Amino acid sequence: MGKNHRHSEPLAETTLRVKALESLLIEKGLVDAAALDLIVEAYETKIGPRNGAGVVARAWVDPHFKERLLRDGSAAIAELGIEGVHDEGLVVVENTPTVHNLVVCTLCSCYPWPMLGLPPVWYKSDAYRARAVRDPRGVLRDFGIELAADIAIRVWDSTAELRYLVLPERPAGTDGMDAAALAALVTRDSMIGTARLAPVPARAAP
Repeated sequence: MGKNHRHSEPLAETTLRVKALESLLIEKGLVDAAALDLIVEAYETKIGPRNGAGVVARAWVDPHFKERLLRDGSAAIAELGIEGVHDEGLVVVENTPTVHNLVVCTLCSCYPWPMLGLPPVWYKSDAYRARAVRDPRGVLRDFGIELAADIAIRVWDSTAELRYLVLPERPAGTDGMDAAALAALVTRDSMIGTARLAPVPARAAP
């Protein structure tokens, strides 16, 4: 990771204004807190990451696209008509049987919003930002990923100018699945590097 990257400043004032507005709307009965939580969760885990999942699935089924994606992420993604990736560069890093990638933003919470939607709360936490660099293997263990000692871990520090996206390994048992079916298997956390995709049972494959 480079030491001279400039990170975007946390939008403390904006965050406070949003929270104040949210509290006021809830207090006046105009917004239901539970419903709001469900909407946020949907954008975090379902609606938001669809762009990234589609890109990953395309790379799995199209070797030429995958090559372009790894060479120039922003340009390759622009081919698919996904907007918002030109404000900052996007680098795609590939997980392999011998390398596992993990994305963090050590100073704030720089994150590829157009690809992954809203960042999870833990991504912005001080604990994750510090430990991901100091003890990435331990962080992955906390997320349920136990890597063999011979698997290298590469930690990528996102900045205001450069964001990272993990291309997870294609799960076993997915031969013959089309891009749409493959995209449904891809999770947000797998594109950050804090999750691995499980093999698909043979009976589940078309």
